[in-house]
Amino acid sequence: MRKHRPTIRDHSAEANLFARRAFVGFVFVTLLIGVLLSNLYNIQVIDHQDYQTRSNDNRIKVIPIAPNRGLIYDRNGVLLAENKPVYNLEVIPEEVDDLDKALAAVEQLITISEQQKADFLDDIKHNRRFKSQVLKARLNETEVATFSVNQHKFPGFSIEARLARYYPYGDTLTHALGYVAKLNKKELTKLEAEDQATNYRATHDIGKLGIEKYYEELLHGVVGSQRVEVNNRGRVIRTLSLTPPEPGHDLVLTLDIGLQQIAQHALKDMRGAVVVLDAKDGGVLAMYSNPSYDPNLFVHGISSKNYKELLNPDRPLINRTTQGRYAPASTVKPHMAILALEEGLVTEQTQIWDPGFFQIPNVEHKWRDWRRWGHGHVDVYKAIEESCDTYFYDVAYRLGITKISDFMTQFGFGELSGIDIHEETTAIMPSKEWKEARFRESWWRGDTISVGIGQGYWTATPMQIANATNILVNKGIDHPPHLVQVAKKENEVTQINNDEKPPVQLKNPHHWQIALDAMHNTVHKVTGTAHKAFKGATYDPAGKTGTAQVVSIAQGERYDAESLKERQRDNAIYIGFAPYNDPQIVVSVVVENTGGGSTVGAPIARQLMDYYFSANPIKLAQSDAP
Repeated sequence: MRKHRPTIRDHSAEANLFARRAFVGFVFVTLLIGVLLSNLYNIQVIDHQDYQTRSNDNRIKVIPIAPNRGLIYDRNGVLLAENKPVYNLEVIPEEVDDLDKALAAVEQLITISEQQKADFLDDIKHNRRFKSQVLKARLNETEVATFSVNQHKFPGFSIEARLARYYPYGDTLTHALGYVAKLNKKELTKLEAEDQATNYRATHDIGKLGIEKYYEELLHGVVGSQRVEVNNRGRVIRTLSLTPPEPGHDLVLTLDIGLQQIAQHALKDMRGAVVVLDAKDGGVLAMYSNPSYDPNLFVHGISSKNYKELLNPDRPLINRTTQGRYAPASTVKPHMAILALEEGLVTEQTQIWDPGFFQIPNVEHKWRDWRRWGHGHVDVYKAIEESCDTYFYDVAYRLGITKISDFMTQFGFGELSGIDIHEETTAIMPSKEWKEARFRESWWRGDTISVGIGQGYWTATPMQIANATNILVNKGIDHPPHLVQVAKKENEVTQINNDEKPPVQLKNPHHWQIALDAMHNTVHKVTGTAHKAFKGATYDPAGKTGTAQVVSIAQGERYDAESLKERQRDNAIYIGFAPYNDPQIVVSVVVENTGGGSTVGAPIARQLMDYYFSANPIKLAQSDAP
């Protein structure tokens, strides 16, 4: 067998190969060290500020602080809406690993209803998970203590002390003040669209109705913030800086809580509305809608049971003072009289014969007067004093609907009154154009007759009726009704503007006095429809009663309340002012399905005026001074 020769190693070649490999390895290691040094330089020098910010974001937390909502007072400084401390159990969903398990554990410590749990789960679906949500509101002392000693077991859960709205007078002021309640998704979207969401970062509630909603921007205030240092578990170690929130403005209303309570007491269990205006500037002294409800039920979230109770046929959720639509009835007869005088259809001396009905020439139908046998010879004074329907049937027929509609619109009928709440309707001031648009029908002559006594298609709110009366009392000067006098913040006082509207001007200003004198006689003459209600008054009142039909009565039939269903009976209406020579207040009363304005409406107005002038004797003395 052939033997192989041993290979002779080339040590030089091996040395060169090792050197080349060592060089490549050195270059590679050098490059890696260069990359490492470059990254260290970027991190420590170039991107230092960015990483410092990220570190601070983990270490430093900015907590928004909700501002205190402004308080609301009546004209005499009585507190109507305040903020009371409450303890809520709140959860930040993002910080809870197993929410269902955590909720079950919490329920072992404090009672949480199915409704509360359902509302909470619904809230976290529609809100950001990093935002705190209320699981249970208004914890009692025992619940606060029980959860506090176990809080370390529930990361993301906390007891938060907050100021919650409270209305000490409950249902007395609901429709004027409104209420605040939890912010919903729609409202949050609107705030974001208006670039206001940042100001509500710590706010849970917002104005929903009335003054609370209309003046939300003033009442809310400006959010503050607190920069705190936290540990790796999120616990606050120390406060680094604090920007205090700015509280909202306090509002001083024109309302008189005493007069408001008299209105509530006078209406008792009757459905209706009361409006009392300051005749000098249009300030609302009282506006009460009955039935009402307790706004405190909504502040912390009303239960389904309580809400269903409010959805009854009496409709307590409706603000009857500005949303109730009623035929103004005979309360517009003074205005109709002024229009007839202005148009030259009648004078102070003009008389018509009232046989107890009115007929359009060559038409068989009879429009009947409330007094079946008629009023005999009637002039403009007697027509208002005794509320003669026939007189105003005739006047309306000769005027025509266009002149009536145009004139009454100047007194605010068919328009928003300007009251500083959003819950208001225009009601209806009928016209030819309105009927064509509404029913696709022409206006008939017979339609105008009922309008002459404030019936037919004509509807108005108690606020509109009061405002129209105030314009009449002030002989054309229009002070729009308003609820807020001033807004106060620390030493800053802001007057809420209440600009006058253009006045109603007459060709003959004496016609104002004719209507006012007749309203004075309505109360003081024995034959006047409001005489009995104000007998013995220590002040000098004037007014006009009204009785509005709710259902039509067939020709030849008589109105019989006992034979009708309760909700088909007449509405009672009254307008009045006092004192006659220097009016201080204007009153409008509407009571549903109770009969005549002289027997129901006027006595309620008497109670309101008695209270007002007993509480304001100086004004009374001044007005009666020679």
